[in-house]
Amino acid sequence: MQSKVFSCLGLLGALVLTGGTATVATADTVVVSADRMIDVLTGRIVERPQVTITDGRISAVGAQGSALPAGARRVDLPGMTLLPGLIDMHTHLTVDPHFSGYRHLQFTDNFWTVVGVANAKKTLDAGFTTIRNVGSANYDDVAIKQAVEQGIVTGPRIVPATYAIGATGGHCDDTELPPSLSSPRPAVANGPEEIRATVRKLRKYGAEVIKFCGTGGVLSKTDTVGAQQYDLAEMKALVDEAHMLGLRVAVHAHGTSGIKDAIRAGVDTIEHASLADDEAFALAKQHGTWFSMDIYDDDYILAEGEKNGVYKESLEKERLIGLKQRQTFQAAVKAGVKMVFGTDAGVYPNGFNARQFVTMVKWGMTPMQAIQAATANAAEALGRPGDVGAIAVGRYGDLIAVAGDPLADIARLQSVGFVMKGGDVVKTPAN
Repeated sequence: MQSKVFSCLGLLGALVLTGGTATVATADTVVVSADRMIDVLTGRIVERPQVTITDGRISAVGAQGSALPAGARRVDLPGMTLLPGLIDMHTHLTVDPHFSGYRHLQFTDNFWTVVGVANAKKTLDAGFTTIRNVGSANYDDVAIKQAVEQGIVTGPRIVPATYAIGATGGHCDDTELPPSLSSPRPAVANGPEEIRATVRKLRKYGAEVIKFCGTGGVLSKTDTVGAQQYDLAEMKALVDEAHMLGLRVAVHAHGTSGIKDAIRAGVDTIEHASLADDEAFALAKQHGTWFSMDIYDDDYILAEGEKNGVYKESLEKERLIGLKQRQTFQAAVKAGVKMVFGTDAGVYPNGFNARQFVTMVKWGMTPMQAIQAATANAAEALGRPGDVGAIAVGRYGDLIAVAGDPLADIARLQSVGFVMKGGDVVKTPAN
């Protein structure tokens, strides 16, 4: 409703008197001002900024007091800091952690689509205007993306992976059911040719990034968390096929050997990267590979997992790997590995994505580095630096604002007061 009100005001404000005749400006223009702005491209604070958005994209970034376009609507945010809309590179919109383990079996398949619609709004309201959804069943992330783009539901810009590809019996397969109850898994594939065909199929049905499971995981019931599940030849076939089709590749990889083979195969982002070693850091820097490390999850899983139905085997694996992942994150930051912000939202509730910022700063990043991981870095890793990730001319008018200075207190990003997506106001500060 708020967005519609601002749009109506913009239409009325676009009436410009010229020679005694009322004319309507053809461009929708909004000017946003605040006390300060974080320029993530230069790593500096800009005082008293004024940002102009025309037809959904930023047309000017200047200082307050600059001339305003005729007919522009204004949004003034006193006491607040402007940032680019945040980007989460690892989400699962169609997951609710309160129904973990066997508890998810009590619901019909399409229940999770509805969960995803609700989570999309929560995520946008939290200030995440772009997400990369790296795994959902039934092509639900594509469906939600389409509904958002058609204005049917509210949500962020979604880069969907559809199903995550994995080996038989691996982390991306169902391993908790007996043979008589096995469910269809259209992205379980083995061997280079079958894997290539699966990449083609997922792209056909809407995938804009390919995600695969290179090693075991925590929340799968029966596998070993660090064990490699695709060999180098299989990984290379997958990556080569995806890149040929213009798609970037994310790999779920906790284990050391799987991480290194995935980098050698040419993947774009390593998800989790829990047991990466110095050689893996060196390989990542050599190949330009990004790490996406969900280091807040450990707190939530160990505090709430048993109550939520997480398998006891998974809780045991989390106790083994959670602290190690944070130590690896700290070492990777010191080594200069390129980092993006990825939370694994769905493992903890969607909408609470920003909780991870505090953990990233605690384990070695500066507040500016953490914010850049969720903005400029993420946009580059997505291959969309001309569209998102910074308050800069030509990019979408995706802006958020928080009270005070998040560089002084990164936890302020957990209380985003203002959200704009493509020039449309989604959320305004509470009165």
